Amino acid sequence: MASELLAFVPLRLEQAALGRHRGWKVLHTGMGPERARIAAARGLAVDAPAVAVIGVCGAVSPDLRAGDVVCATELRRVDAASVSTPDSALLADALSRRGLRVHVGSILCVDRILPPGELRALRGEGVLGVDTESAWLAAAADDRPFAVIRVVLDTGERGLLDPRTLPAAVRASRGVRLAGDALAEWAGEVAARSGARRAKSRVHTPPEVPA
Repeated sequence: MASELLAFVPLRLEQAALGRHRGWKVLHTGMGPERARIAAARGLAVDAPAVAVIGVCGAVSPDLRAGDVVCATELRRVDAASVSTPDSALLADALSRRGLRVHVGSILCVDRILPPGELRALRGEGVLGVDTESAWLAAAADDRPFAVIRVVLDTGERGLLDPRTLPAAVRASRGVRLAGDALAEWAGEVAARSGARRAKSRVHTPPEVPA
């Protein structure tokens, strides 16, 4: 049976914040590139018209604060490889309608969590934030619509052990939940278009019968 959306969620806490969405296939990936590659291979076998990654990220841009949402239209890697993900921008309006501060742009995908000093050092690279999975999970899209939505947890001004991280985590969890609702709206539209295309492909014009 086909799912409406294949959603990759790196962390269990993110999965709990996302909640349940009827018709979705949710795959918990674990952190880091290696686990992401394994999860992407599993995702290729899932019958769904659209694929998404949802979770938290570290902020690079000083304009971002905890709870803000990044719609990643490009996924960069430190080895200079990049993946274009324009479908993410289609979610911006749906996210804004839910009261979220939305930013559209590039995310740098790295192999470990970066401390505040390294996040600040990236501010001249033209990226909004960093994560450790999305670029490698992109392989699961396989020409399907693919969106990457990341909610800011930590900024370049403080580390994960900073006492201010707890209220930031609460804001990020709320952002993940609301972003999931926006993804459900987008996934429903994609599934409807996919169903219409399948129905149209089953309609055949009967051949003309010679007089």
